[in-house]
Amino acid sequence: MNDVKRLAHLRWMILARVLDDRMSSFYKQGLIPGSVFTGRGQEAFSAAGGMLLRPGDVFAPMIRDLAGRLAFGEPIIDGIRTCLGKRTGPMRGRDGNIHRGLPSKGLLPMVSHLGAMVSVTCGVLLSRRLKGQATGTDLAIGMTSIGDGGMATGALHEGLNLAAVEKLPLVMMVSNNQLSYSTLNDRSFACKHLVDRALGYGMRGHTCDGTDADACMATMADAVARARRGEGPQLVVATLLRLAGHGGHDDALYVPADLKSRFGDCLPLSERTLKVQGVATEDSIRALWDEVREEVEVVVEQVLKERGPDPDEEDWCAYSVRDLKKVRS
Repeated sequence: MNDVKRLAHLRWMILARVLDDRMSSFYKQGLIPGSVFTGRGQEAFSAAGGMLLRPGDVFAPMIRDLAGRLAFGEPIIDGIRTCLGKRTGPMRGRDGNIHRGLPSKGLLPMVSHLGAMVSVTCGVLLSRRLKGQATGTDLAIGMTSIGDGGMATGALHEGLNLAAVEKLPLVMMVSNNQLSYSTLNDRSFACKHLVDRALGYGMRGHTCDGTDADACMATMADAVARARRGEGPQLVVATLLRLAGHGGHDDALYVPADLKSRFGDCLPLSERTLKVQGVATEDSIRALWDEVREEVEVVVEQVLKERGPDPDEEDWCAYSVRDLKKVRS
């Protein structure tokens, strides 16, 4: 991977961290209903996935995939508008802050973070094949992600089995963040490593250090290339630590101190590596942070001035009259 891509990778990580921190501050001020779920510590892995996608691919991100969303092309303003419940956002202030998407561009709105999006992504890929749109050795792929806890859900097992049987070009990203909410790995699964399950499903497995940005990019690049060549689904497991509570409502006091001491933060680790190798300097990284913060604040100021939904003006129907006419015709 060339240095230009490595710096772009770092920028997506920083942008996701700055946005997550900003939304967390809004949550603490009582400006965000529900909770806020951050990808703190998982940005390197998530951003790598998003960067390797291209137009025509399908991505079903999860609650900690802000970095991947941004790298795939989700506008910053969409996430801010959704979190603040603005009528101008993609959800029009109707739903929580994790279900947004842009289906027309391949960004699937999340149904649930508990494995449900595997079968949805597979359904899109299979429908393309049945229409004759998925042929050759440079396929459009589908990508989704899950945590170690979600790997225990029935919906995920059914979806991965389908992907393997049909040899669909699916890349399944698994962030083993050590905690299924507050349940540690030794109470979540009995196999030595989650990647061992790939053999059982009949697909290729990959592993990487989720705190190492270069390792994340290299491993994901290999998996994506294999899926595009028609080698079937790829299971990629990154080992890392969720560096925050399950959501903004959770103080994470249950995380053992020895677990925290075993894992670093992917963002400063990436910065350190790039500085040691002469790819970036302290000043250039500081300038990058300043640039990103300014970019975010400009959008935040715009969104704060926008109106929320007004029950006297909004059409709260799932379908508008125009939509119903189209369905009936």
